[in-house]
Order: sequence, then structure tokens, then C-alpha cells
Amino acid sequence: MSISVLMSFFLIGIGCSKDDDNAQTNPDPEMIVPLFACENGMAGIYPCNDYDLMGLVDIVTLGGSSAKGNDSWGWTDSSSGKEYALVGTTSGTAFVDISDPTQPIVVGRLPTATSNSPWRDIKVFENYAFIVSEAPGHGMQVFDLTRLRNVANPPQNFTSDARYTEFGTAHNIVINETSGYAYIVGSDTYNGGPHFVNIQNPTSPMAAGGFANSYSHDAQVVSYNGPDLDYAGREIFIGSHENEVVILDVTDKSNPVHISGIGYNNIGYTHQGWFTEGLKYFIVGDEVDELNFGNNTRTLVFDFTDLDNPAFHIEYFGPTKAIDHNGYVNGNLFFQSSYTAGVRIIDVSGLDGGIMTEVGFFDSYPPDSSTSFHGAWNVYPFFESGNLIISDIEGGLFIIRKSGT
Repeated sequence: MSISVLMSFFLIGIGCSKDDDNAQTNPDPEMIVPLFACENGMAGIYPCNDYDLMGLVDIVTLGGSSAKGNDSWGWTDSSSGKEYALVGTTSGTAFVDISDPTQPIVVGRLPTATSNSPWRDIKVFENYAFIVSEAPGHGMQVFDLTRLRNVANPPQNFTSDARYTEFGTAHNIVINETSGYAYIVGSDTYNGGPHFVNIQNPTSPMAAGGFANSYSHDAQVVSYNGPDLDYAGREIFIGSHENEVVILDVTDKSNPVHISGIGYNNIGYTHQGWFTEGLKYFIVGDEVDELNFGNNTRTLVFDFTDLDNPAFHIEYFGPTKAIDHNGYVNGNLFFQSSYTAGVRIIDVSGLDGGIMTEVGFFDSYPPDSSTSFHGAWNVYPFFESGNLIISDIEGGLFIIRKSGT
């Protein structure tokens, strides 16, 4: 497929040029027609199974002529119910109103704090976006998302509302919305281990210590209410630390405690993981095992019933040799961004019996499903509407939805 043909599809339905678009109300879901329905295994030029393409915004519109896409997150405005995609690019962060997923509107952009970078990460707490990057000296940008409500002539160029500079570069940010703490990982502080920040007052973030036992690439932090009663009510950090999964008790920020760690066979690069509902299982992606060992997309599942003694449970192999990246659980479904194979949707309701079953996919990178770093970087599956957003390195922002919903 030629680039010119691909771009002609990308440019359909960008929908960000009208001055009054940002004033639209949420459409009646029954009136929404997909940009391309998934029929006979294709949604336009995109391979699919049971997921329709609702809308898209090309990467140039999001970030400029030389931009590439990276991470993403979502925000729902509680006052209006509008849904917004927060999309990282090499040059900054784009804010896109996807309330009508067939007519996404780029409301504005927040430029990078220092220089461009292929890596940018975004999380949300109490109507604020918190943004880090591996750009030198970037620190953490804080942006008040309620400013998106009153943009008369989109897209608007924004400035941040605050900036935290107790670190410079960072790979990722994790937020526990229950406690009001952010965890900066892969930074130039604490040997790359988690750097704690109190964000309970979002525009006045305060340093709260850190833990320097090993480099943390990504993590999930929860106020624990899982099966291990020894840790009930504790704040638990699960980190993907390059060659193992690490479990920390970070309740006392001045005295974080290493609980346990676990490795596995054929480690390439322990990249990212997410708890299942109920916090019994932890699902992990290894980003480099497909390259190093030639296996199909491999997902590892650990039994975390006993946090002091985590155990390997099963491994799942996908249908292609694409590299898996970020994955998240919502209900009984695991949503996995798999670079050139797009986003795969996997039923994990049978994990007690060792069963994972792919039930759908949308491939945002049509050229191939090779073992390479192109295509879907991230998926955000937590909008109540059922909209899913994909941030694609070359393609930009894709909005998809399960067929028939």
C-alpha cells in the first residue's frame, strides 16, 4: 500500500477545521455511523475482527510534519461527559475531542517543555494531565484539562500550568489516583527507580522520595485490595524492571520496602504489565523476546495471590510475530497494543483454567505484521462509551469501537 493511498484514508474525517466544532454536544450513539465498519475482515484498508474504525487524525495534524506518535491516555470531562484523547508525539501533546468519534477535533497542543523526543508519556489525575519525556531537562508538565472546555478557535497552542523539575528525563509516569501520588520511572534520579511525587495539589507537585533498587521501565501502582490479606490497604508498586517483575510496598514514602521479584524464561526486556480484575493475576509483556528468540507475540501471566511468593502461571502466544508493547485490562478483556499487528483484544476470563482467547483486533498498520517497531504504540480502553483509542507511530490517532455497539 503506497503512502499516498494511506494518507488519503488518514485525511478522511479529521474534522478539526471548523471554528464551532468544539461546541458540539455528545451525539446520540444510535446515530453514529462508523467511518469504516469491519466487514469481511477489513475496515477500509485496515485488517480487523469485530472492531470498526470510527474516526482518525493523522500524525501530521497531531504533531507537525516530522512528528511520530508515541503514548496516549484519556480524559472524560465530568461536567459535559465529553471524551478526550491525550496523544503524545515527538513534538508535544495533542488534545483531541472524540465525543463524536466520527468527527474528532484537535482542540489544542502543548509543546514539549524542552526538545523533541520519541518518548513521551501522559497520565491523568483530577482533571490534570501529567506529562514526562526523555527529552533532556523536560521534567513533568502539568496541564489543566478543564481549559479544553473553552477553546473558541481550535486548535490552540497551550502552555503548561505548572512544571516539576526535580528530575530531567523520564521514560514513564504512573499515578495512583486513590492516594494522589505520581511515580516517575526510568528517570535520571534514583538510578532509574521510582521517583515519588505528591500531586494531591496538582499545580504544586512536591518531591516525596524514591527507591533506587533498579531501573523501572513501567509500572502499575494500586491501593491494594487483592487476595493477599497481609497487604490489605497498602500501596503496592508492580514494576517492569528490564529483566524481572518487582513488587514494592510504597505506603511509607520515606521507607519503601522490596517485597519480592520474579523472572521467567527467555527474558528479552520486561516492558510493562497490568493487573486483572481482583488483583489475582498480573499480565506482562516482554518487548524484545520476539526479536531475540523468534517466537510469536508472547504474553506472560503471573499468579500474585501471594505477593511474597509470586508464581509463573501461563504464557500466551498471539497469531503473529509482532512485538507487543502496552497492555491494559478492563473487565474480562486484555487490550494489547502490538506494534505492526495493531491492537489485539484477548478474553482473560478463563485464566484460572489457563485459557486466553483472542476475540477481536484492529490493525492500524496495514503494510505487514513484522517483528519491527512500527504501528500501534498504545491503546486506551477505559472510556465508558466503549470508544477505544490507538496511538500509532506513523498513523496518528485511531478511534475504534466494537462492532454493533
